[in-house]
Amino acid sequence: MAAACTGTGLLTAAITATSTKPKVHNKQTPSASRPSCSTCYCTTACTTSATEQQQQQTVKKFSYSRSSPSIRWPHLKFTDTHNNNSHHSPFTLPSPPITTTTTSHVLDDAGLAVNIGHHDDVGEEDTFLRGNDGYGEGLGRPSRNTAKKMTKLALKRAKDWRMRVQLLTDKILALNPDEFVADVLDEKMVQMTPTDFCFVVKWVGHSSWQRALEAYEWLNLRHWYTPNARMLATVLSVLGKANQETLAVEIFTRAEPGVGNTVQVYNAMMGVYARNGRFTKVKQLLDLMRERGCEPDLVSFNTLINARLKSEPLSPNIALELLNEVRRSGIRPDIITYNTLISACSRESNLEEAVKVFDDMEVNKCQPDLWTYNAMISVFGRCGLPGKAERLFKDLESKGFFPDVVTYNSLLYAFAREGNAGKVEEICDEMVKMGFGKDEMTYNTIIHMHGKHGQDDLALQLYRDMKTSGLNPDVVTYTVLIDSLGKVNKITEAAKVMSEMLNAGVKPTVRTYSALICGYAKAGKRMDAEEMFNCMLRSGIKPDHLAYSVMLDIHLRSNDTKKAFILYQEMVDDGFFPDLSLYEVMLRLLGRENKVEIIQKLVKDLEDFHELNPQIISSILTKGECYDFAAERLKLAIVQGYSFDNDNLLSILSSYSSSGRHLEAIELLNFLKENASGSNRFVSEALVVIFCKANQLVAALDEYHKLREFSFFSGSFTMYDALIKCCVESERLAEASQIFSEMRFNALEPSWDICRVMSITYCKLGYPETGHFLIDQAEARGIAVQDMSIYVGLIECYGKLKVLEKAESIVGSLRQRNSIVDRKVWNALIQAYAASGCYEKARAAFNTMMKDGPSPTVETINGLLQALIVDGRLNELYVVIQELQDMGFKISKSSIILMLDAFAQAGNIFEVKKIYHGMKAAGYFPTMHLYRVMIGLLSSGKQVRDVEAMVSEMQEVGFKPDIVIWNSMLKLYTKIEDFKKTVQVYQQIRDAGLEPDEDTYNTLILMYCRDHRPEEGLSLMQEMMKFGLKPQLDTYKSLIAAFCKQLMLEQAEELFESLRSGGQKLNRSFYHLMMKMYRSSGDHSKAEKLMDIMKESGVEPTVATMHLLMTSYGSSGQPTEAEKVLDDLKLTGATLGTLPYSSVIDAYLKNGDYDIAIQKLKEMRAEGLEPDHMIWTCFTRAASLCRGTSDAIILLTAIGDAGFDLPIRLLNNNSELLVLEMDCYLAKLGPLEDNAALNFVNALEDLLWAFELRATASWIFQLAIKRNIYRHDIFRVADKDWGADFRRLSAGASLVGLTLWLDHMQESLSFYIY
Repeated sequence: MAAACTGTGLLTAAITATSTKPKVHNKQTPSASRPSCSTCYCTTACTTSATEQQQQQTVKKFSYSRSSPSIRWPHLKFTDTHNNNSHHSPFTLPSPPITTTTTSHVLDDAGLAVNIGHHDDVGEEDTFLRGNDGYGEGLGRPSRNTAKKMTKLALKRAKDWRMRVQLLTDKILALNPDEFVADVLDEKMVQMTPTDFCFVVKWVGHSSWQRALEAYEWLNLRHWYTPNARMLATVLSVLGKANQETLAVEIFTRAEPGVGNTVQVYNAMMGVYARNGRFTKVKQLLDLMRERGCEPDLVSFNTLINARLKSEPLSPNIALELLNEVRRSGIRPDIITYNTLISACSRESNLEEAVKVFDDMEVNKCQPDLWTYNAMISVFGRCGLPGKAERLFKDLESKGFFPDVVTYNSLLYAFAREGNAGKVEEICDEMVKMGFGKDEMTYNTIIHMHGKHGQDDLALQLYRDMKTSGLNPDVVTYTVLIDSLGKVNKITEAAKVMSEMLNAGVKPTVRTYSALICGYAKAGKRMDAEEMFNCMLRSGIKPDHLAYSVMLDIHLRSNDTKKAFILYQEMVDDGFFPDLSLYEVMLRLLGRENKVEIIQKLVKDLEDFHELNPQIISSILTKGECYDFAAERLKLAIVQGYSFDNDNLLSILSSYSSSGRHLEAIELLNFLKENASGSNRFVSEALVVIFCKANQLVAALDEYHKLREFSFFSGSFTMYDALIKCCVESERLAEASQIFSEMRFNALEPSWDICRVMSITYCKLGYPETGHFLIDQAEARGIAVQDMSIYVGLIECYGKLKVLEKAESIVGSLRQRNSIVDRKVWNALIQAYAASGCYEKARAAFNTMMKDGPSPTVETINGLLQALIVDGRLNELYVVIQELQDMGFKISKSSIILMLDAFAQAGNIFEVKKIYHGMKAAGYFPTMHLYRVMIGLLSSGKQVRDVEAMVSEMQEVGFKPDIVIWNSMLKLYTKIEDFKKTVQVYQQIRDAGLEPDEDTYNTLILMYCRDHRPEEGLSLMQEMMKFGLKPQLDTYKSLIAAFCKQLMLEQAEELFESLRSGGQKLNRSFYHLMMKMYRSSGDHSKAEKLMDIMKESGVEPTVATMHLLMTSYGSSGQPTEAEKVLDDLKLTGATLGTLPYSSVIDAYLKNGDYDIAIQKLKEMRAEGLEPDHMIWTCFTRAASLCRGTSDAIILLTAIGDAGFDLPIRLLNNNSELLVLEMDCYLAKLGPLEDNAALNFVNALEDLLWAFELRATASWIFQLAIKRNIYRHDIFRVADKDWGADFRRLSAGASLVGLTLWLDHMQESLSFYIY
């Protein structure tokens, strides 16, 4: 035995020495620990560090129980090849994966990452072994075709070799540390083939690479089947998995010349390099293969790809480039190639590259396997697309695969990353139901989710459950727990977790210590934080830049300048330097304590280590509030002739200004004037900045305008920055825009902050395109716009301007860059659609949110409803509400109020009441706004009882009616002319201590006008104006109209003139109102003058105005003047209708000039204008007023000749035969304006009464009631009111109505008598 060892050399001796060492157990004796004390941690951590140094040659095997098929797929009832779980054979796996798959995820809080589902082994060993010795039929990856081809003899042989290999494997692994593998092999218990020995080495290597290497070496010493390429490939694979690269290189170098150019050996060695991401070495080995005439195969390229992906991050399109490189070699990529690439994309959360690879896979008809789908589910989860991950998960069974524990953990992580605890619980339940228990990865994922969202109690409970279930928490588990507990100020629990971590033999990382240190600092336990830092040092963990910075910040926050400076010195000695912001804090603290020497030391370090010039150092000193030192450094910079950076100089001066040290700033500027040539412009710019910081915008603008007088003035960025922001803060947006334009004109590149401010400014000014252009320019410069409020503002502005295409383009570009668009952006787009009533587009955006995320909110739903409301599709609101409820959304109170407001705006009282009562039934209590809307709507609908009940209801629940509600009630009672209650409501306003507003006074004045009390209305208007309230123009119009009706000309004229003299722009209706008054009073001269005034005021008279003037002349018996007005109208070339002709004809008829009137009718027809109802009404009315029957017949004959013979036929023929014709004509007149039907019927009734045709007049009267020309309740006998309303009837019509009323009365009395 000794001779054999000597012949082997140093390698075998090293292996033998390793194998004879006693096994080291990772169990430690629990020690008493105090959660509040850190000494125990230090002791345990130091012990752990020492133990680890003794085990440098022994790499701890990663054990993952889920690698066993019987555990990954418990419902498929697989059995393990080995009873010992520590050395499973991979040849019994029923699914495509060739190696053990481990799943973990990047934990951002802890900064740790473990690869998910990547191929470390690409099948080179199994590929080589299964083609030899007749046993290959049963080896390697199982195939459906292989199982069918095997004979009974082949099956028996396959069973025999497994039994032989298993026997030797168990014997070797059962050896004591002081026993040798040779003792087992020399016994020759069974007959072994070369392939059998290869599998012995491999199976032993699963549990102990040392024993496997010892077996290989012993076989070499005995010259059994060596040199042998398959044996060499096997042992290289074992060493690669054990991370023993040095030994693998030595064995390969020694044995490679004797095995020839065998591609499997090169592949095995390339796999060793690939595990550590040594792409260069793999590439060199591939080139060496080609030089020696050994053509690489697919395994070679798969290994090369694996090494490349591990060596550095993925670059764009690298995955497809690697695939094309394989194809250029004449080899078709297989499933392992694609899975390796997709797994790498998953590790780096690169969804775009993963999708490209997956698409290429489908195009090239390479069938995905479970590994592929696991990796795709993982990458969807890592990229924040849990919905897509879940859809792919649900499609697995249809694709012929059963999800394993890796699949479930990947899906679990996808939802845990989003903080969806409900979905995570659902997936866990499904895992358990399918026979999977929670493993380490499952617990870590859920613990991390709870820790990240501050749910430390849940995280702790899971941690305890994890330990109870027999699983071992790892460093990620502990670090996340400690960090989350520290953030919520549960430092005692965090310390206890640290103690348990050390007792479990898990070594803390620098991030673990930093988390606990931060927790202590947050809890105000500075001493404990310091002790933990020292414990980390004693444990052999060297602080990094972060650990030093955290501890330095703790000392600085504790105002411990002594310890802070000592730590700073240690940090610098270790080659780390604080950020400049920490220097500022240190300087601020040292300046307060007047530590002059230390400040000088820091300044020297800034010069020596950071290589900063005096001007930049001065800026740092200024921010650190060491103003005197800052001034000295700046002066030194000036004296030494440094080339000034204007921005830095202005920043220093602005810091002086913001701290209130304006005198020091001015002194420094004077020094600059004296010692720096050409500094006047700098001084002016500095003054602009100082004024801006002092919020003296006017002075800053004055100084800026003086600056512009300099020739070749350009200005500095800092000056423009301060000036623009000051203008925006002062709402001087136009000035800000102008200054920004000048800044761009001077070729100064705006910062992102300025672009952001100006983008918002342009949106406020109504120029979103300009703001959008600024954002596009910033992105083109490589600025990553993270502030989604910018895009939201642009979309909202585009929506207001109805430029929806631009808003859509913003969302489209965001979707291309981000897998999930921010919810606020979607809501802004939907609101933009809503503003234009584009419901279909809004619904499409809503559906996209439902599909790709994020989930819609109440604001989203309200946007959908608003789109329907704006589009006037109120009847579809209920349909959409039902659809949303079917989708699981709960309709919020705001959505219901939105619907109620919409129906209220439309005046739909029925729907509003229905929504209101449904809202109360659902438990939503009305708000003050809701009461205002309801009472306002009901008041407009004259629903008196409902309004009064609503007011009582709101008072019962504790709401007091405000002025808006009282005003609604005032309008209600004014509309229904219940003036008594109107006054009572006004008194209630006074009693409640409310101040009447403009609406109150305007309504009260309208009430007085309708109650024929305009004097009181005028008095109230004067009172209103004393309180500074301005009456509405309609209020003035109502008062003028009321005075006109009572022919109170002086008051009406006084009001009208007060409006004109007050500069009010009066519309045409005011002039028409006054003209009607003058017409009624017969003062046509004033009407004529008023028209001249109307023209002077810039209000052009219309045909209606001329009509009023003509009727005024007609009323005063001057038809010739009316005809002159008509002639003037004709000269203007205006298109005239029958209205002005009817005015002139009516004037002649009223004056008794029948012949002239008939002549004007003929002239009108000769001019091509056909008479209408207005002409017929004028002639009919005139005929009813004629003294003689002949004159009346002449007039009626004239209109009969003109085409309207209905009146003359009523006088001459059987009138009952004309009922249908009359009914049709009245139906034709009904829709016309200006009471056309009423005027005609009144004139006809006068005519028939004059000719004593009472029966005809009666049925025409009843026909008018039927056609709603006369009120249907004109007779109130049926209601036992015994009254009648003849207010709108002419004299003849009133007499006819009186006759009919008497008939109704007689019939009613007869009924009561009998």
